[in-house]
Amino acid sequence: MSSGFLGAIEKVGNRLPDPVVIFVWMIAALFVASMIAAAMGASAVNPATGETLSAISLATSENLRRLFVDMPRTLTGFAPLGTVLVVMLGAGVAERTGFFSAAMRASVSKAPKALLTPIIIFVAIVSNHAADAAYVVLVPLAAIVFAAAGRHPVAGIAASFAGVSGGFSANIFPGHLDALLLGITEPAAHLLDPSWTANIAGNWWFILAMTFVFTPLGWWVTDKIVEPRLGPWAPANPAAEVTEEDAEEAEAVSRRERKGLLWAALGALAIIGLWAAMTLGPAAPFINADAGPGERMTPFYNSLVAGFFLLFLVCGVAYGAAAGTVKSQGDVVRLTGQSMADMGPYIVLAFVAAHFVTLFNWSNLGAITAIHGAEGLRASGLPTPLLLSGMVLLAAGINLMVGSASAKWAALAPILVPMLMLLGVSPEMSTAAYRMGDSTTNIVTPLMVYFPLILGFAQRYQKDFGVGSLMAVMVPYSAAFLAAGLIMVLGWAALDLPLGPGATVDYQLPTAASTQP
Repeated sequence: MSSGFLGAIEKVGNRLPDPVVIFVWMIAALFVASMIAAAMGASAVNPATGETLSAISLATSENLRRLFVDMPRTLTGFAPLGTVLVVMLGAGVAERTGFFSAAMRASVSKAPKALLTPIIIFVAIVSNHAADAAYVVLVPLAAIVFAAAGRHPVAGIAASFAGVSGGFSANIFPGHLDALLLGITEPAAHLLDPSWTANIAGNWWFILAMTFVFTPLGWWVTDKIVEPRLGPWAPANPAAEVTEEDAEEAEAVSRRERKGLLWAALGALAIIGLWAAMTLGPAAPFINADAGPGERMTPFYNSLVAGFFLLFLVCGVAYGAAAGTVKSQGDVVRLTGQSMADMGPYIVLAFVAAHFVTLFNWSNLGAITAIHGAEGLRASGLPTPLLLSGMVLLAAGINLMVGSASAKWAALAPILVPMLMLLGVSPEMSTAAYRMGDSTTNIVTPLMVYFPLILGFAQRYQKDFGVGSLMAVMVPYSAAFLAAGLIMVLGWAALDLPLGPGATVDYQLPTAASTQP
């Protein structure tokens, strides 16, 4: 029955088009919906301004003219685009100089056997900032390290895959995913509150807590459920044995790489020191001394995008200069260009997503749906923690079919963010609930883009290991992470814990008077 169910998921999911095509269909459907809603006179009163919002047809001459005349501005004005590209300029250099790869190998190669599992999972979670490198480098390396310790290598693959992908939203500091998702949250929040600005650190404490919840939980699942089920590792043929090359790869990094990591650490300290000086020093530029207590740190929060760009860039260049992978200034320019080339698919997605969000805004359908939806939820009497839990489950379910975190959030945010704002839930909390659900089911859907790669790694050690086998191995992690995620979201909302610097669970919609120009 399980294999039949998993097969049905794979069959249905394989029929779904690319997210870009999905957005094109959604734009077409939005045109039709706007025409129908406008003809029916759909409207709602914006509680923030007291203004009556009426549905507007996108097929009018004015809107069609705006669509084509403003097309370049619509793309460049898409909030996540610039933020993500800036962060990835630095992260791309750090990846291509070998810094991310060396840092991951250095983290796990000498791990004590007793702490091997939690170290692998923790490094995997932190390494999701490295995107592709985490899957390509850390997952096969974890198998080698487990096998060298006499443990089942597939258990190492499962543990690292759970950390990299199941803990995709967890980390010890924000990165490109925070810039991407909170950047999408911003225009959604503007449907009700044009003054709201995204803060890349708005989920920092939440994702930090995820890291320290998922690490021991993944440790327990690996050692108590997954590895005992796999049994002792008995290679079916000599080719599956750990070769001398594998053992050398699992050894400590080379002298040149160690020098590169030392230089990278010094570079990181320099950037951290620079940001500390500009935040805590005299006449600190990252402090707005004339603002109120709640807004004094706003320049600091807004500077974090540039901060992470410089952190990744300096660490990558310092590592490359010491390790020999960067020999001239031209190499740095070339590596940044390559990182931008790899962002091509995202820019295409951003183009259609930006137009969908913009058209949704022009039609007023997002705000009208959110206002009426909020009224219905308020009448239901459901407490906020339960509403947020429902959002976690919604994201987890959709993630089984549509893997792109940004594509899903770009479609859901224009309705869910303002709807929850009307119920007193901050955009940061809505984003946190979404990313919790989106993260936990990555590892159990064969539609996940790296799923075939992980399957290939596992089949190196167990030839008959199929799609169903990998899903069965990963289901305990997914179920445990989802259960823990629901408890986290419930507790966070109930206790009203801060989500990050300056970010709270609760939200107070500005009064009509305060929003007047």
